[in-house]
Amino acid sequence: MTFEELGLSPRVLTGVRSMGYSEPTPIQREAVPHILAGSDVVGCAQTGTGKTAAFVLPMLDRIEKTGTIGALIVTPTRELAQQIADTAMKATRGTGHRIAVIYGGVGYEPQLQKLRKGVDIVIATPGRLLDINARGELDLSSVKVLVLDEADRMLDMGFWPDVRKIISLCPDSRQNLLFSATMSTEVLRVVRSTLHEPVMVETSPAATPVERIEQRVYPVNAQQKAELLVTLLDRESLDKVLVFTRTKHRADHVHKVLAREGVSSAPIHGGRTQAQRQKALEGFKSGRHRVLVATDVVSRGIDVDEISHVINYDLPNTAEDYVHRIGRTARAGASGSAITFLAAEEYETLAEIERVLGERLVCEDVEGFSYGHRIVPNPERKVDTTPRPVFSSGVMSHRGGSRRGGQRRGPRR
Repeated sequence: MTFEELGLSPRVLTGVRSMGYSEPTPIQREAVPHILAGSDVVGCAQTGTGKTAAFVLPMLDRIEKTGTIGALIVTPTRELAQQIADTAMKATRGTGHRIAVIYGGVGYEPQLQKLRKGVDIVIATPGRLLDINARGELDLSSVKVLVLDEADRMLDMGFWPDVRKIISLCPDSRQNLLFSATMSTEVLRVVRSTLHEPVMVETSPAATPVERIEQRVYPVNAQQKAELLVTLLDRESLDKVLVFTRTKHRADHVHKVLAREGVSSAPIHGGRTQAQRQKALEGFKSGRHRVLVATDVVSRGIDVDEISHVINYDLPNTAEDYVHRIGRTARAGASGSAITFLAAEEYETLAEIERVLGERLVCEDVEGFSYGHRIVPNPERKVDTTPRPVFSSGVMSHRGGSRRGGQRRGPRR
């Protein structure tokens, strides 16, 4: 199927060509015709599959170029807002729609001036959008299309009361689009009253990772995680590495450890200013920083191709977050590797992730690494208080065969 066959207008197809697309991705093939028809759509697709273009492109055919806000896209983080804006700017080259990006961490005046001049599309984070509304500088009475991007993340981050207020400012007759890498039943329950006979579009299971990702688990004492990270960076061909930590303080700690070891890295989390976060992301994209240390709060705004490895320095709070994290290393058809450091206290989280994935992840030792006193899950996933190597005899039996410790493996299917 071609973009022409999706029903997009010639003016929008001009933007498609400027974006370098040759043919639509699965989520675009499934979602675009329904959006063009005016249906409410709930779209779920893994990251890196063209999800943003799936709602931006048909939106341009749904709204006129009037200088009043015809489309509003609400997203949880500044990074995501800018990422969506980058895609939209390319898409509007043939239509001339004017765009405003509204988020916190920067001054109000440039954003207010943009709105006062008249815009057709607003891309915003909830808090700053409501702040501008409170100043009397926002008119959403002409919104024809409302997009909630990463709705599950907004719910997790406590933004839903703000989102409800924003929804109440829009006309009842609007079209509603929800797009996300994961879509929980809780989100669908919360937004049920917002949607009108929605079309459900899901190009892959909401909690299934990209099959091309090799997943490895390294049991290690919590106190030795930093040492193990440095060891892996020294030994293996980890060129562009995204490291996830549980908190912003741990992200800063890992960054400092890497700096002491001469590894170029940058932290990116909610405690950094917008300028600092943008600088860190640009340095990572350009290759100036080999490692980006991030928290889940900003993870969905990290849109970087060719990430060789994702390392879960700490396991995330939910299985859905794990899926999203590792998906950062398998974008647009690429393969990748995901490594998880497993401390004893994180075992229950790993067990939940395995239940969602429908498979058991094999624990491995890093050959030659000097482990201290460890409490690690044994192959049967029972916590053993006796310190021992994961591979007591060099070979570990598990469901589906046996594997040797210390060896790299091909992608898990």
